[in-house]
Amino acid sequence: MQENHVSLYNLLNHFFGGRELIQKVKAGTVLFHERDRVEHIYLIQKGSAAIGRVHLKGKEFILKILNEREMIVEYQLFKPLSRYHFSAKALTDCEVLVIKREQFEEFVTNDPNAMFSLASWLSTSYLKAQMKCQDLIMNGKKGGLYSILIRLCNSYGVPSEDGILIDLPLTHQELANLTYGTREVIQRSLKELRDNGIISYDQQKFTVKNLSYLRQEVDCQNCAYEICGLN
Repeated sequence: MQENHVSLYNLLNHFFGGRELIQKVKAGTVLFHERDRVEHIYLIQKGSAAIGRVHLKGKEFILKILNEREMIVEYQLFKPLSRYHFSAKALTDCEVLVIKREQFEEFVTNDPNAMFSLASWLSTSYLKAQMKCQDLIMNGKKGGLYSILIRLCNSYGVPSEDGILIDLPLTHQELANLTYGTREVIQRSLKELRDNGIISYDQQKFTVKNLSYLRQEVDCQNCAYEICGLN
């Protein structure tokens, strides 16, 4: 049994990186819309992108945030005439390696290492999605916010004198979109956390001063790093 497999990102980057042009994408650019015909997958080389959708009533939801060395593969694999289930938008200026869907599927079909890595990646993605659902169902909106802050620390946390700086600019509205709540509810919860010295907020960046408190409030299971992230 293969133990030390190479990540699918690295395999794709190595195989396609010398052939395909890397595209520069400005912050706010939409890579694709929900229900667009699937034409490409994307490997993020630099920057961050949000995967989400807009509800019929106009409310925007962010399902996950991906950063460099992560893939955007948001469709049902190997299904003819697939369409994207979500939309993808650059949160920051990005550089992405664009690979045609047909070439991607042909590569993973014909390369056993790539197929093994794809299965591993899909399994991890499934567990992440299940854990996020659990957090929202069991802990409600406030607990969902705490869970997202923990995941932000794991994905973007940088140790600082005050605690853990989440090195990703986020507005209160974007944080509300991540927790599937309203900005007003999120603002009240954030104010409570700031008043109690759990977090601070400066120039659109949060610092978590007491991560243990957040973990205790959501009965954190101390999942492995690759499970407890926003990606």
